[in-house]
Amino acid sequence: MNYYLEALKKYAVFEGRARRKEYWMFLLFSVLIEVALEIVGEILGFSGGSRRSVISSLYSLAVLIPSIAVAVRRMHDVDKSGWYILIPIYNLVLILTDGTFGDNQYGPDPKNRTFDIENPSTTWKCPKCDHVNTNTSKVCVFCSYSLK
Repeated sequence: MNYYLEALKKYAVFEGRARRKEYWMFLLFSVLIEVALEIVGEILGFSGGSRRSVISSLYSLAVLIPSIAVAVRRMHDVDKSGWYILIPIYNLVLILTDGTFGDNQYGPDPKNRTFDIENPSTTWKCPKCDHVNTNTSKVCVFCSYSLK
């Protein structure tokens, strides 16, 4: 629920980055709230003869901008422009992809992951080939790029 509220607080913020968890939790709670409002609308008779209740439609309209904003920030997390949300299928692949390790052009890593060159004890992404290395050496196992 915190991720949902955080996305609502950033109502029209299109800068920065959003983790996968923030995006999917926002989507999950939005769908759950919309279903609940749809049920309440049906019980109270607010459907107006249409397939959707008025309450549910108003909620969908109210969260339209935050939904676009969190999707754009999600694209930024994978180091892509927000316009990539307009590309079918590929945007789903990007939404499912783990974010860029460390800082990128859109801001700091929301997971606060850093790589200490002096003490490489975590996974790190090669700046040359983008291969994620889990070794503790400073050399990429895929392309032999050296961080030294």
